[in-house]
Amino acid sequence: MPNNSRKTIFTTISIDKETAALVEKICIRYSLKKSEVVKLAFGYIDKAHINPSEAPESVKSELAKINKRQDDIIRFIRHYEEEQLNPMIRVTNSIALRFDAIGKTLETLIISQLKTSQEKHIAVLKKLSEQFCNHADVINNQSKQINALYQIHQRDYKKLLHLIQLYSELSVCGVMDSKRKENLKTEINHLINT
Repeated sequence: MPNNSRKTIFTTISIDKETAALVEKICIRYSLKKSEVVKLAFGYIDKAHINPSEAPESVKSELAKINKRQDDIIRFIRHYEEEQLNPMIRVTNSIALRFDAIGKTLETLIISQLKTSQEKHIAVLKKLSEQFCNHADVINNQSKQINALYQIHQRDYKKLLHLIQLYSELSVCGVMDSKRKENLKTEINHLINT
């Protein structure tokens, strides 16, 4: 035994020769001192709550008691399993199946709603695209018309300037320039008619 700082007080116990032989046999088998064997034996008896005056009848009867307790425990577990666990498992399984069915239904519904919504968006986008194309065509046509009108306006403006120039030359011509006057009048008439 380890040497403690406090002193251990030993006492003596008287036992018969048969018990002394048993203690000696255990000491040799496990390489223990007699005091250690007695201490460990009493500790075991105390921990196991064994009444030394009620010695077991036989090892077989003790094993039978242990087996009976095991059988009782196994019966209790099976009964609990049948009465509590199996119904809970069945209910849990049915709930899981319902959730799975609901989840699949919702998934199908969401996918169909998304497809419908997507189709509507595509239709709206096509209409918008068509409208923008129509507006672009109208704007391009108007731009071409404005450009053509601008070209016509430019041409007419040049004609007008040329007419003004010719009229001013005509007004400047004197009586002697009758041939020049005739040429200017012809050019003015030609310019007006074209």
